[in-house]
Amino acid sequence: MKKAAESDPQRLIRYRAMDLLARREYSAHELQAKLVEKFPEHAPLVGPVLAGLTRDNLQSDQRFAEAYVRALIHRGQGPYRIRQALQQRGVDSSLAEQTIADCGEDWFELAVQVMHKKYGRQPCTGFAERARRSRFLQYRGFNAEQIQACFTDDEKDDS
Repeated sequence: MKKAAESDPQRLIRYRAMDLLARREYSAHELQAKLVEKFPEHAPLVGPVLAGLTRDNLQSDQRFAEAYVRALIHRGQGPYRIRQALQQRGVDSSLAEQTIADCGEDWFELAVQVMHKKYGRQPCTGFAERARRSRFLQYRGFNAEQIQACFTDDEKDDS
């Protein structure tokens, strides 16, 4: 069996792809890049192999997107940052939007949790501190409305 795989480059590429997919989910774009890098002399064969893997449901951009969104939410990333990361990994923008919308995350609550994890529960003491926290949350991928809600909660705590 090993001899057959060595003589058949398509089979060898498929085995390598399945080996990669056994460890974690990959987008089709990522998997193609890895396989072309590993087998540059057989680059034209990578496309048909990927099509077969997708047809056999061994590779799925939707499954990748769902797993990746969960991982980034766990790391405290906001929807803009997640969307950008998915697009960089070759996930279709409509699939990225749908996956983010379907994840069921309360982005306002996540923004508050991220801010409290970074800065504690101390309310902002001035404009400079508020700007610093806002920039941090913006970098993490939260929008202005979600960031504003973090400071509204601080103001409620002060009352």
